[in-house]
Amino acid sequence: MKKILFYLLVGTSLIAQSCINDNEDPVAVLPSNSIIADANVGGPTQPNQVWVDLSDVTTVNGKEVPKETLTKRTDWDIALYSGSSFKVAINSSIMMAAGKIPNATDIDLVKDSDVTALKNQVQVANFNPSNVAYIDDVNGNFPTGSTAIGEVKTIDSDNAIYLVNMGKELYTGSVPVGSVMTGGDSRGWMKVQVVRLADGYKVKYAELNATSHKELIISKNAAYNFNFVSLKNNKEVFIQPEKNKWDISFTVFTNTIDGAGSYVYADFVTTNIVGGAGSYEVKVAADVAAQTYNDFKASNVDASKFIYNDQRSIGPNWRNPVGVNGLEVYGDRFYVLKDPAGNYFKLKFTRITKSKTDENGVSGERGFPQFEYKAL
Repeated sequence: MKKILFYLLVGTSLIAQSCINDNEDPVAVLPSNSIIADANVGGPTQPNQVWVDLSDVTTVNGKEVPKETLTKRTDWDIALYSGSSFKVAINSSIMMAAGKIPNATDIDLVKDSDVTALKNQVQVANFNPSNVAYIDDVNGNFPTGSTAIGEVKTIDSDNAIYLVNMGKELYTGSVPVGSVMTGGDSRGWMKVQVVRLADGYKVKYAELNATSHKELIISKNAAYNFNFVSLKNNKEVFIQPEKNKWDISFTVFTNTIDGAGSYVYADFVTTNIVGGAGSYEVKVAADVAAQTYNDFKASNVDASKFIYNDQRSIGPNWRNPVGVNGLEVYGDRFYVLKDPAGNYFKLKFTRITKSKTDENGVSGERGFPQFEYKAL
């Protein structure tokens, strides 16, 4: 697929932001027309995480579409921050959780019977308000925000050993039309300790009753927000595109509800705040929403409203699961985005289920969101 690109010499400030090198870097020529895009979430079990680059547009079957990078939600388990701090994130999309094992100093000596009580606490979506201690900060501001696995310290012995709930497999059964199933069988438990290396991390991990552990050495790659690891498959994996080459993602997401702890959402949209993107919501009266969106231009952008410290500024807010006619897309709002390169877009959602005009599948099936956007 051929990108619509031209090349210019990257200035010093952009080099510092991208952290790649001082070569020429392609800069997208933004499309002048509105683009309608389908996010390939994959249906009612929502197996895919979809990373979308709004400015990287190609033509497929005569239609302009943004670049989408697809990964399975179960492709990764932990993410290691590539910036200056040493942070570890767990996979929210499969309901992972992690808790510090009290008094544990040797990962090889930890056994299943040592963590029986802790297992009952390190859970997601069990309507226990205290379970938020075992998930990452849902804002996703990982350079500074809290994580279930604490920031990796300089001295190896200062880094705790964690009980890690590996979350849920993808559901493989049938799902009623209009419903979703975000998780299947349990993926089990592991014990994990992460220590710091000069240019990265050492990840120690094992099944609970194992008397020896495995290790992965991961070097930071500054072109990306994170280096991703699959503990199940014993290797580093590539999940997100480079940090300045995606803007929003579609994913299942572990969020929080006041007074009820963590909760799992389908149809969730995150903004790439770690890479420098921001977004905000514009809410208007439903009867003038379409015209307001059409008339919205660059001069209407309010720079003070961009949210750069919470990845949930779009979140689940674009769809109403209990509308008058059932599941529906809200018609009274749209979103303004600023990508890592400083380009502005307006975006609105147009569909949440499979359309009657689709050639395959059943009308009304979840997991087929559609959105429209335009560069400003």
